[in-house]
Amino acid sequence: MSNQCIVLVGMMGAGKSTVGKALAKHLSWEFTDTDHLIEQQTGVSVPVIFEIEGEAGFRRRESTALASFVGKERQVIATGGGIVLAAENREMLTQIGAVVYLSASAADLYQRTRLDKNRPLLQGPNPRRKIEELLAARLPLYKECATVVVETGRQPVYQIVHKISHALKLGQKAPGIEQKATGTE
Repeated sequence: MSNQCIVLVGMMGAGKSTVGKALAKHLSWEFTDTDHLIEQQTGVSVPVIFEIEGEAGFRRRESTALASFVGKERQVIATGGGIVLAAENREMLTQIGAVVYLSASAADLYQRTRLDKNRPLLQGPNPRRKIEELLAARLPLYKECATVVVETGRQPVYQIVHKISHALKLGQKAPGIEQKATGTE
């Protein structure tokens, strides 16, 4: 594996932060969560940014945070679930390094996020339906920019880390891994 960054994408609740921290520790790389970076830069939480600036304002801050990783090395970056919505972000993701889409079912995502009050997009009357809608809209975008797709399911974090490491080091399929065709086969 090169020293380029590894960027984790996927829905809220897919495990990007948890897996990202474990993967960075495994590789002895730095870990950054773009949501936490934005909170550090602004001094307020993501829900407050949504309240004051709306989703569009947050997405602009997210793009700026992502751009700060272009040209960096040896970092594992967990991104917000909607980072793939902007075409320029999808292009930037692939410039930054290997993009790993952590995939999870809508049911699993709901179970993992249902009690979390720091998810502005899920504060409406039917959070499960909102997850299903967001997943349906974002799935093609996650897959478009993903180097590797890993199903998180209900497996331990160390197994997910192993699958990612194996896929990115060897370029081979490990169980539970879907890779993009490179056209060189």
